[in-house]
Parts: sequence; C-alpha cells; structure tokens
Amino acid sequence: MAIYIEIGALLAALVLLYLLLQFLKRPVVVIANSILGLAAFLLLNWLFGLGIAINLWSLLIVGFGGVPGFLLVLALHAFGLAF
Repeated sequence: MAIYIEIGALLAALVLLYLLLQFLKRPVVVIANSILGLAAFLLLNWLFGLGIAINLWSLLIVGFGGVPGFLLVLALHAFGLAF
C-alpha cells in the first residue's frame, strides 16, 4: 500500500515541477490567464448573480488557476460541494 502513496507523491512532484517550468518560460501568459479568470469570476458573479461566495479560498483558486480555476469553482458551486 505504501508504494502507491510514494508513486502518487512522485507523480504529483513531477506535475508541480512541470508547471513551475512552464511558469518560468512564459510568465506573461500565466499572469494574463489569472487576470482573465479573476475578471470572469467577478463579472459573471456580479452580472448573473450566481451566488458564489467571494472569499479568500475562491479567489486563491481562481487566481492561481485562471480560467480553469474559475470553471472549477463554478462546478463546485453548481454541484453544491463548496462556495
């Protein structure tokens, strides 16, 4: 059982390393994605009254994830799991 945890931790570390390298290659794209995600989150929540709580956690998820982070927060809210 422990071998699966170690393999999972190794895969998670490799994914994080890959994301870090992508960020270092193209920081402008990552920053633009974050700004676009935050703008979409705030505007759609305000315009359509989605009722998603704007708190530290939702802003961090959208800020770091950008548009995919916004879609994750939207899906979590739609299924009633969070926010």
